[in-house]
Amino acid sequence: MRLGLFIFDNDCRVQDNTALKQLAGQVDQLICVYINQTTSPFVQHFSQTKISLAKQAYLNQTLSELNLSLNQLGQQLFVEHSRFEQQVALYIQHYRITDIGRSVHPGSDEAKQWLALQLAYPQIRFHSASSNSLFEQQQLPFDLSNLPTSFTPFRKQVEELAIAEPLATLRQLPKVPSNLSPAPLIKQPEHHSSDFQAGEQAACNHLEHYFSTTAASHYKQTRNALSGELFSTGFSPFLAHGAASPRQVLQALRNYEAKHGANESSYWIYFELLWREYFYWYARAHGSKLFSFSGVNGKTLHTSFYAQRFKQWCEGNTAYPLVNALMHQLNSSGWMSNRGRQIVASCLVNELQLDWRYGAAYFEQRLIDYDVASNWGNWQYIAGVGADPRGGRHFDIDKQSKMFDPNKQFIKRWQGELGSLPSDHTNMVDWPV
Repeated sequence: MRLGLFIFDNDCRVQDNTALKQLAGQVDQLICVYINQTTSPFVQHFSQTKISLAKQAYLNQTLSELNLSLNQLGQQLFVEHSRFEQQVALYIQHYRITDIGRSVHPGSDEAKQWLALQLAYPQIRFHSASSNSLFEQQQLPFDLSNLPTSFTPFRKQVEELAIAEPLATLRQLPKVPSNLSPAPLIKQPEHHSSDFQAGEQAACNHLEHYFSTTAASHYKQTRNALSGELFSTGFSPFLAHGAASPRQVLQALRNYEAKHGANESSYWIYFELLWREYFYWYARAHGSKLFSFSGVNGKTLHTSFYAQRFKQWCEGNTAYPLVNALMHQLNSSGWMSNRGRQIVASCLVNELQLDWRYGAAYFEQRLIDYDVASNWGNWQYIAGVGADPRGGRHFDIDKQSKMFDPNKQFIKRWQGELGSLPSDHTNMVDWPV
């Protein structure tokens, strides 16, 4: 009798989950678990508290929906709040686990955890598979050690590669051991509501709705807006938690193009999926350098940490109304547009001269669509220590305001002009005065 333990993480779905399907085919009984490590070491290190209410609520809803998907196949989800290694050890000891499976994760901490388990329990069979990437590693026309240093050469080498279709519908899973108590209900934080739907079924519904409109045919013209109806695809929260796979999104896009015709805008959705793919392999290739002050290229930065400036940025009390409005939106909803993220990140690095990692850690704490590879990779890009061939980006905040909020509607909606405070300044030796 083989008993499997499947550990969900950023793959919170039953369908098109390669790792889950592979483990299910190898065992007689199965336990499904999600280990909620609510605070990463980076959030703790960079002066942050635990994850925000909005992010926790979205995660809880995602897990509730995952449990429902598992229930339909005779399974259930056990959500644990503990250190990863300790919790897995308890399952191994109590239930005589013979096999453990999980999806490959791009994060270096997760990779270290997985390796540590394999070393600690050589008697157990370990199974892992890529469930959250467009390509398998063996498809890439280069070794990870030779990953292109910027996106464009990566795109040119991979965009014509064949991409597998999503897996056939999974219709059964091995049963839960009879000696396992029923999983407790997943509680939602009180006094929190969200405009964002979560979970596998919501992801399917959103894909169907988005591609039932013509938004994909105009995406390139709307993608840089700060807000609006269907101005962005809205796929990122589902992809970040794995409620949808990139292959499912691509299949829906290809079906749309077959019906309505492809154009530059519909291609741009694939282009953005390739950006996500690039950062996935970027994180896999560079490991802990993803979190290094000098990034993957060892560049020396002339930024530091000033507590008051960082506090103003976090709370949306800077001298820049657009930045304030964007941060108010993030703090309230757990979400911000792609252009908004670029603007506030550039402000933190360039105007406020702060260590980019504090901003990245704050996004990790707040964003409902936080993805370790995309978040930290994009912050490195803006800071000039990552994949930007131009050595970083500096967005002119006044110009961005005129381009994307000319009538100040966004600033007014999110009260960007309330509480605007001038930042401190520095003297010639860079002491705040």
